[in-house]
Amino acid sequence: MAASGTSGLLSARVSSALTRYRVLAITTGIWLLVLTVEMIMKYPMNMDLPEWARIIPIVHGWVYFVYLIMATDLAVKARWRPFPTIGVLLAGTVPFLSFYVEHRVTQKVRAGQRL
Repeated sequence: MAASGTSGLLSARVSSALTRYRVLAITTGIWLLVLTVEMIMKYPMNMDLPEWARIIPIVHGWVYFVYLIMATDLAVKARWRPFPTIGVLLAGTVPFLSFYVEHRVTQKVRAGQRL
């Protein structure tokens, strides 16, 4: 990342926030895909699922909650504008979108661009 003035500390803060965000974005995306498969099997296919499948929505919900915190942390540290931040926060609700948004956010943050 480009460093200027006091951005040495900022760069380290943004870099660690980006790493946390990336881990949570990928984890959220995986759990959202698992949840989508579970919902398709449960409702359109009318399949009886095993008892353990009941935890899938709960796990995704908690992972998404932590994703919101990590994305907000990165947004504050990287000084994002409000509307792009909201888009990134909502990316964990659409299957496959969190993977795409994570890739684009990583590119922009590493390039020193502001969302």
